[in-house]
Amino acid sequence: MSFYTSLTGLKAAQSDLATVSNNVANVNSTAFKKSRTNFGDIFAAAPMQTTTQVAGQGTRITGIQQQFTQGTVETTDKTLDLAITGEAFFTVKTPPPTLQVSYTRNGAFSLDDNRYVVDTVGGRLQVFPYNSTTSSIDMTTQSDLQIPLTKPGSPTIQLSSVGVTVDGTVTATFADSTTQILGQIAMAAFPSNEGLRQKGDAHWEATLQSGAPVYGAANAGLYGAIRSGALERSNVDLTEELVALISAQRNFQANAKAIETASTISNAIVNLRS
Repeated sequence: MSFYTSLTGLKAAQSDLATVSNNVANVNSTAFKKSRTNFGDIFAAAPMQTTTQVAGQGTRITGIQQQFTQGTVETTDKTLDLAITGEAFFTVKTPPPTLQVSYTRNGAFSLDDNRYVVDTVGGRLQVFPYNSTTSSIDMTTQSDLQIPLTKPGSPTIQLSSVGVTVDGTVTATFADSTTQILGQIAMAAFPSNEGLRQKGDAHWEATLQSGAPVYGAANAGLYGAIRSGALERSNVDLTEELVALISAQRNFQANAKAIETASTISNAIVNLRS
């Protein structure tokens, strides 16, 4: 039985090493969120058995949990580099025909050939559109953010600059010094961030465990504030991960030694001479 008990320890330590290694490998990945391996003990006893005389049967992995702590915000001075100081996510959608919605904290946005604001994997940033008739933001619907090259209705007046405020309002300034609101960035919050499914490239999608997204504007409540000209770095603490790496390695070695010891005892019993 000791062989199987130590074997569970080896497998657990190996999974822990893999988790820590993934954290270390992504120390420079923008908006990456580290993970932590959680363990639980295995114990079984018959209904009439005295549990005080039964040893455990090893360990098992109860889950690998993401850690959505805030990463360091680094200034880049590029207007479309956006960082969130809070717990919310940007909402992005792939172009037609797929139209897949995902959520990210990687705010390294840029313009594609159609002047849509896209993230690193081509998803278009979603905004609440601006209603020029009522001079208000329509928060009941979302649309792709597109930056015009010239002033609408005046094709000879070119775009001068684009600005993003802390509440996510995107404005365009034109050569004649006039401004136009292009929309307000749609922020998404979830009942349980840990329930989000990872898609890679600092993107997640909603699941039953995470709950449905709740949309809102930045700089209010859970949604946090948006900082233009900055990016959120990985929340991996390299020193902490190296200590965890050493600990996982020691656990692996200890379980391997336990198997070696059990093997030695078994050999001694088999080789007994009467």
